[in-house]
Amino acid sequence: MRVIAGSLKGRRLKTPTWEALRPTADKLRETLFNVVAPRIRGARVLDGYAGTGALGIEAISRGAAQVTFVERDRRAQDLIAANLAHCGIAGGYVIIRDSFVRALSDLDGVWFDLVLLDPPYDQPADEPIAAAGRCLAPDGLLVLEHARRVAAPASAGMLVRTRQLISGDSALSIFERRQLAPDR
Repeated sequence: MRVIAGSLKGRRLKTPTWEALRPTADKLRETLFNVVAPRIRGARVLDGYAGTGALGIEAISRGAAQVTFVERDRRAQDLIAANLAHCGIAGGYVIIRDSFVRALSDLDGVWFDLVLLDPPYDQPADEPIAAAGRCLAPDGLLVLEHARRVAAPASAGMLVRTRQLISGDSALSIFERRQLAPDR
């Protein structure tokens, strides 16, 4: 696993030594960042279910101003810290050890331009998407990685799915805020 582009391009990231973590494949990360590239520079990014930290580190490499990693597993949190240190990243991030939905309640009033979610494939995504929608900037994007065989919800909370990309057994579903109908 490596950083695909940006200032840290080519840096190898440490991978988990245990079974429960499924890092995002390089090819799928490349697809994801090709889609969101115009939104990265200077962005506030939330990497939910951060695992190895690869998504957030890729965002930092491409010029994100701030990345918040949320990961409940202590081993994964240590792995994120090790990968950040290995890449020489000393600031511009915070690591929160908590469940994703609970962590968001503590981030009340914080807005993110880009939310990247990679929950376990067997976990329903409606609640995390809806919760993340409350901290998504008005013109922000949420990208959900999920199993191709499991459809992402068409909408959750104030977010609506606007695009879906398939890559192998995985899919990326992109969500934006619902557009309100103009008053007549």
